Amino acid sequence: MREEKYDVVVVGAGPAGSVAAKTAAERGAEVLLIERNQEIGVPVKCAEGVSKEIEKFVEVVPRCVSAEVKGANIYGPDGTKVVLSAETMDETGYVLERKIFDKSLAIAAVRAGAEVRVKTEAYGVVKENGFTKGVLARCGCSDYSDCSGGGREGEVRISADVVVAADGVESRVGRWAGIETRLRPSEVSVSAEFLMCGLERELNSDFSEFFVSNEIAPKGYAWVFPKGSGCANVGLGISGDVSGEKHRAFDYLRAFARMKFPKGGVVAEIYGVVPLSGSLPETTADGLVLVGDAARQVNPLTGGGILYAIQAGEIAGEVVAKAVQEKDFSKTRLAEYEKRWRSEFGKRLETGLKAKEFFFGLSDKDLNKLAHSLEGVKIEELSVGALLLELVKRNPKMLLGLRKILL
Repeated sequence: MREEKYDVVVVGAGPAGSVAAKTAAERGAEVLLIERNQEIGVPVKCAEGVSKEIEKFVEVVPRCVSAEVKGANIYGPDGTKVVLSAETMDETGYVLERKIFDKSLAIAAVRAGAEVRVKTEAYGVVKENGFTKGVLARCGCSDYSDCSGGGREGEVRISADVVVAADGVESRVGRWAGIETRLRPSEVSVSAEFLMCGLERELNSDFSEFFVSNEIAPKGYAWVFPKGSGCANVGLGISGDVSGEKHRAFDYLRAFARMKFPKGGVVAEIYGVVPLSGSLPETTADGLVLVGDAARQVNPLTGGGILYAIQAGEIAGEVVAKAVQEKDFSKTRLAEYEKRWRSEFGKRLETGLKAKEFFFGLSDKDLNKLAHSLEGVKIEELSVGALLLELVKRNPKMLLGLRKILL
């Protein structure tokens, strides 16, 4: 088995991993970013919607954006429409082209000095005296890649002072290192999505659309994100504990797509799982940091996580670079990451979890009542949190439990 040594190894080249690698490399750390797939950004497992707030953290070049939306339309079970029009609203603003966007973040990491390696899959961690000190990986590099063996395929021991686990839902790296990362079915959203085209006459190209109904998507919602040229991401997510034979996310999506866009054509199918449990109790250990979906840094109410992943990646990169400089890789030192990300957006995740648990218990009758209370109301510059407060204001008795969560 070949052996290599870096200051930091990042497992997973999604937004969280690439931003963490870039940030650490910019600050002088020797960084290796590994990705098990042969192409970064593929396969896409995302609805691709994101707030314009993302521009505070990374550059979003025009080629990474499929469409720009002015707001969102939310439909209750009986079709009642609530219009939200705000450039800063959570989970709206841009519909990304993730295949390009993710690559752009990895390219930025390379330009900052990080080494990036695809077709390299971690299958274990290196442990020394209770510390995580690297990963064991299988490398399937091409002749043009440097796998520290002239492009040879094989196994490699990658030693590192800090491992950044950015390997997605139910992080295997985290679990190998001793952190329980497995989720119950009720703690995930099982999602299915079609990329549909030929929708020019039916599609609202200026607004994202969301459909809330237990008939359409039990314990979840459906979405339509325009991507330009008459195409859109049409998808939905349902709670894992209601998924079953003939009641899978795909079954609900097929019915929804036929109802919403009967003449549209499906040119791609996308499937995935999103953690909706709230964050892990701990996202650091000796020699280890978890970021993005691996840390469950996803809003449990909306399922949105791109922005949080980027924020967490940036914080993680800064903290691990300091740890390398100080030669202190203990959980105590890395706890700065934990403290900072929770201060930045931890409260949003906690509120989202409580709100999700509340809304998942509502009937379609209750959901219609809430939609009716906002019908005809002009809502501008509204975040998801402010939307919830508006609902509480107009439905004080019905949403007493939610009021206690928010106030």
